[in-house]
Amino acid sequence: MNFTYPKTEKLKSKITIGLLFTEGKSVSKYPLRLVYKAGSFDKSEKIKMGVSVSKKNFKKAVDRNYFKRVLRETYRLNKHLLIDNLDQPYSFMFFYQTKDRLSYQEINTKTIQLFEKFIAQNIKKPASEIDSISEI
Repeated sequence: MNFTYPKTEKLKSKITIGLLFTEGKSVSKYPLRLVYKAGSFDKSEKIKMGVSVSKKNFKKAVDRNYFKRVLRETYRLNKHLLIDNLDQPYSFMFFYQTKDRLSYQEINTKTIQLFEKFIAQNIKKPASEIDSISEI
């Protein structure tokens, strides 16, 4: 398993970020939100991920940076949940949306739940899996 967050996986393009906010969809699991859009970049990468923490919730840059580091780390350790289930490239923006200061363990648990919710809503199972379930 490759637990890295290389530069090629980081969402930096202003055009792609703009498309995420105009055409993207979102999934939430308090206090996290994942905004996503399928296939809006080069096909060589499966995922482009960006993180954000609101200045409205954390006035000090030190606090915002801490939660951005935590979000990047939880993504890095759990991105296999997304990569193993994606059939096309996706762009993601990952948000921390509360003033509450949750611990790393709580944020990690919520990240896993959020990724599983995204997979359940957006990834269609192959027809063979659906047929085997309906036969039971």
